[in-house]
Amino acid sequence: MAINEEVYYEGAPHIGDLIIGLLLSVFVITIPITIGAVVRAIWLRYRITNRRITVTGGWFGRNRTDIVYAEITKIVTVPRGLGSWGDMVLTLKDGSRLELRSVPKFREVYDYIESKLSLKAREVTGGVGGAT
Repeated sequence: MAINEEVYYEGAPHIGDLIIGLLLSVFVITIPITIGAVVRAIWLRYRITNRRITVTGGWFGRNRTDIVYAEITKIVTVPRGLGSWGDMVLTLKDGSRLELRSVPKFREVYDYIESKLSLKAREVTGGVGGAT
């Protein structure tokens, strides 16, 4: 018997990340930033449900990472693009980190993810380094 998942967000990184990356490509030194923005726009996809967070990315979108909310101990966010999008770093129980780059409506996504965390993780996240 399959368990139904309600999808909160499914999609690619914010388009503004790609636009800024392309605008910066006029300078030779920023070409790596442009390449990173293009690769993220083409192959990176986020799926946030009521049960887990799935990140599909890497070269040609071949890597997939699934995280259940019980494994998250801390969330740190950084706004970008005048607050239109932002980055998140999810710290897991084993000490590893999962970075979500250029998340659209990241404040709403942060609030949703935080509502799914354990009470202890909420206390840690709500302190220094939480949502800004």
